[in-house]
Amino acid sequence: MNMKAQHTWVEEAWTKALEKTVINSRSIGSEFPHASHGGKYDLAAPHWWTAGFWPGMLWQLYAGGGDESLKAVAVECEQRLDEVLDGYLRLDHDLGFMWILTSVANFKLTGSEVSRTRALKAANYLAARFNLKGRYIRAWNPWREGEDNSGVAIIDCCMNMSLLFWASGTSGDPRYRHIAEAHMDTVLEHFIRPDGSVYHIVDFNPHTGEVAEKRGGQGYAPESAWSRGTAWAIYGLSLAYHHTGYERYLHAAQQVANFFITRLPEDHVPHWDFRTAGVTGDLRDTSAGSCAASGMLLLAGQVTAAESHVYRNAALKILESLYSNYGTWDNAEEQGLLLHGTGNYPENGNIDVPLIYGDFFYVEALARVKEAGPFYWE
Repeated sequence: MNMKAQHTWVEEAWTKALEKTVINSRSIGSEFPHASHGGKYDLAAPHWWTAGFWPGMLWQLYAGGGDESLKAVAVECEQRLDEVLDGYLRLDHDLGFMWILTSVANFKLTGSEVSRTRALKAANYLAARFNLKGRYIRAWNPWREGEDNSGVAIIDCCMNMSLLFWASGTSGDPRYRHIAEAHMDTVLEHFIRPDGSVYHIVDFNPHTGEVAEKRGGQGYAPESAWSRGTAWAIYGLSLAYHHTGYERYLHAAQQVANFFITRLPEDHVPHWDFRTAGVTGDLRDTSAGSCAASGMLLLAGQVTAAESHVYRNAALKILESLYSNYGTWDNAEEQGLLLHGTGNYPENGNIDVPLIYGDFFYVEALARVKEAGPFYWE
């Protein structure tokens, strides 16, 4: 049965997300929203890692039948990011999050050669962060004077590898792909536990490549299971399989997805960490739910029919619960689409608020159900 007919709530959710975003675009414009407080999104600097999600959501809605005004704002956002791209010093591994959802999106939808060049520049900067000894992409630059992050890799970077796969495809140069595969193989070796849960941070000795420490990062504890990190792994590994066809990435994506699904509470929206021993109560992370749902919809198209039902059904349950129980569709005073996101619990940052990346992945997941691509990570 056609999914659009079977799940009428999907069309309702899409329409309401589109309507709300069009209204938001008139006040947010080409700024870079991050987290909503008191009903209004705060605006981050262009170099912040979330800068791509607002224009990415505009492109996704535009491609799915939205009006030209959304495209115009997305283009303005991309142009504003030139100051970051050309400034170089504020760039870290999040180049994928930023330029896949702006320049790659623009190139895929309009054929803009200017956007293609921007994305290739970003891919070169990302490839330059590769540490040959440890076979990982370095995550962060020093945030404070004297700080050394040269050995740090994080699970989030699974998503950024799509920029390198894209760069190989559009340029014909396999070097980008080789780096992406090497990083993803390191993820398989050092980030994924036997039960399918993942570490957020792995510290390497940047000179020898040996693992120095594994950390919980934005999770509750070193051996806990941060749900958004789990979602990054599901989606990133599924994308790695999409780009390479290597079964090892597919099997790992299933392993992590199975862990995620079996830890979901009754309403199918994940707690912010799957292992908090009840200390943080029922605190959820809707951004983890929406990201995992989009990743599992991709995964569902990569496996056998019997397995596909498991992942698609889980994704649809998450999305329907987000629509029914966490959406702000009837609240004109709230700019965010989804309530109850958890940004960074250990640092008490953006707790129990709408998050722009949660909104983006929700819209993208709806587009996957509607088969209303393209999807820029691919």
